[in-house]
Amino acid sequence: MSRLRGRWRSPGIWRRGLVPAVVAVLLALAFFWHARIPNAIGNLGSLWETFLPWGGLLVPVLFVWALLRRSATALAALVLPVVAWVGLFGGLVGGGSGAGGDVTVATHNVDAENLDPAGTVRSLAASGADVLALEEVSDARADAYEKGLRSAYPHHKLIGTVGLWSKYPMTDVREVDIEMGWPRALRATVHTPQGKLAVYAAHLPSVRVEFRSGFTAGQRDGSAQALGRAISHEKAGRVVLLGDLNGTMNDRALAPITSQMRSAQGAAGDGFGFSWPAAFPMARIDQIMVKGVEPESAWTLDAAGSDHLPIAASITL
Repeated sequence: MSRLRGRWRSPGIWRRGLVPAVVAVLLALAFFWHARIPNAIGNLGSLWETFLPWGGLLVPVLFVWALLRRSATALAALVLPVVAWVGLFGGLVGGGSGAGGDVTVATHNVDAENLDPAGTVRSLAASGADVLALEEVSDARADAYEKGLRSAYPHHKLIGTVGLWSKYPMTDVREVDIEMGWPRALRATVHTPQGKLAVYAAHLPSVRVEFRSGFTAGQRDGSAQALGRAISHEKAGRVVLLGDLNGTMNDRALAPITSQMRSAQGAAGDGFGFSWPAAFPMARIDQIMVKGVEPESAWTLDAAGSDHLPIAASITL
């Protein structure tokens, strides 16, 4: 034991471990300035931002490396990525859910190949949501959702593969063009007991991680810009966006939307609220965003027959 203490007290502890120390500094910079990591090569920046919370797992790896090298320099450098990670995600770990709320909203990518739409309907109907958005509603299963949800949600509209179901009357329902060539977004005015609420439901294009081309997200990025423009022209003072955006709040590609709206999960959720993939959620690519209303709580629902988890939020108008 005395020999071990002697090694840690030797002057060399500040000279050893320069490599893990440099890696720790680079990790901190990747957290602090994630938006500056270039997308020129394989959309590397957006890929890093999609799984940004998981970058924290590198900290214990570097900690063990620093211990093995008996390096005080490396241990001191580890403070930087820890501070950066806590600054980004510490609020989510602490949780911010409150009680109450006037309206509960939910969204779910039900999966076009869903083998149990009836089970999905039962689960969603029992969620307590007042307004429900569904994405990836295939022609073959549209009737199952429309009939199954009719009693709980007397007002609904399905445009393309995206639908909106509501316990309250809806007017001014129309397609929102997100430049995909077929309908994947809609907008409606929901008449709640507390007043009008503009609700958008959207399903942005999928992204892929491929060996040769990297993180392919060009079509998703273009649709995000189109959706952002539509929301910027919205005249209603209270707006909610529900949908599968195939991107996280940290992803710069969603900036046309996130610059105008805030995440219900980020404002009032407990934990990260990862929604995909359902078997082992690693990213929150399904979003509830708000403007002009106050999120009170946000949560993830149990799996309901899809590769995505449903998410919900309670808001005060």
